[in-house]
Amino acid sequence: MKDGGRLAAAIEVLEEVERRHRPVQVALKEWGAAHRFAGSGDRTVIGNLVFDALRNRASLAAIMQDDSPRALALATYVLTWDKGLEALTTVMTDDRHAPEPLSEDETARLSDGTSEDMQPWQAADVPEWLWPKFEDVFGEKAVEEGRALSERAPVDMRVNTLKSERGKLLKKLAHAGAEATKLSPLGMRIEAKPGLGRMPHVQAEEGYRKGWFDLQDEASQLAALLAKAEPGFQVLDYCAGGGGKTLALAAAMENKGQLYAYDADRLRLAPIHERLQRAGVRNIQVRDPASSNLEDLEGQMDLVFIDAPCTGTGVWRRRPDSKWKLTEKALNDRIKDQQHVLANAKEYVKVGGRLIYATCSVLPEENSGQVDRFLTDNPEFKSVSAQDVWRNQLEGKAEPAYVTGRGDLTLTPASTGTDGFFVAILERVS
Repeated sequence: MKDGGRLAAAIEVLEEVERRHRPVQVALKEWGAAHRFAGSGDRTVIGNLVFDALRNRASLAAIMQDDSPRALALATYVLTWDKGLEALTTVMTDDRHAPEPLSEDETARLSDGTSEDMQPWQAADVPEWLWPKFEDVFGEKAVEEGRALSERAPVDMRVNTLKSERGKLLKKLAHAGAEATKLSPLGMRIEAKPGLGRMPHVQAEEGYRKGWFDLQDEASQLAALLAKAEPGFQVLDYCAGGGGKTLALAAAMENKGQLYAYDADRLRLAPIHERLQRAGVRNIQVRDPASSNLEDLEGQMDLVFIDAPCTGTGVWRRRPDSKWKLTEKALNDRIKDQQHVLANAKEYVKVGGRLIYATCSVLPEENSGQVDRFLTDNPEFKSVSAQDVWRNQLEGKAEPAYVTGRGDLTLTPASTGTDGFFVAILERVS
């Protein structure tokens, strides 16, 4: 396929997402199944166009004065990918599968590439109703933080220290462009490629298949490090999901002690079994919510880790369609879920044990607001400064820019180069 046909395909997929409210990955998969002639390279470019159009939807719509799929796709090609108007005109002239020719208005707006009356929330590519919350958290850096959440995400990997070490793996993955992460001592990163660029399929690498490394964002790696899971500990990963942080905690424990993996949603928990086997982890019990409970663990855990259900505002780089679907009701529902999870998980922490509360959100209601409420309602817990733990565990590494008065941390793409992530540490004292 030529770029004209790829643009037409991207517009078709975006229309499907908008008209039928289809998840973007599903819409892309269905388009590929219905157009078998499109090769893997074509599907990659079409996917990049679609995702970048969604990442920058508000700012591109402001420039074009039009938020239609056509306007977004054309602006992505010309402005975001910096192809230029001349290249687009050539593409649309030379390819019979290209979209309809440009109108005079489209030509003028693409040529100018700016909008004099663009609002801050549009420049940041943040939903308008969420903008006050971004300003509360980030102040004068709110636009910068929103823009960073609209960029493409890198591929981050965590070295499995049960089987390998970073220096060796960096050599093996040099052909893919892997480099050491700046903060996590266990991380490797392949930076995102712009425009038509295609990322390597790291799951096909020998190291992945043999469990030498796993896919995990650097922020998630750092949260697991801050948990300070030690060999011999009794640990509960209360919202284990697919098991990414479970595996990181198990490696930190050196397969010693006992780690319990639990999630109220058994479907989310399903992938963990294959990952445990590949990683060579032997100290984990997976507790299926349909067939077992956690009563025997009450008051026994040295560490309980909560990666709480949240709005996912911190991972908009990876799921850009989700930010435009997020509603105030969904936020309120997640807040209630988080309160429920905290109320249940606290029962498993022993006196002197720690509770780690983490989210992949940057919204204050889901983060510091939840910790405020929990500490007020549960005087048997006290706050432990995650900032102090950072200094101890990551000596010499740049500290996060966003720290609450009690030391809770918020990581962001603009400030730490990671996904958006919040970490607070609580200790049971009585």
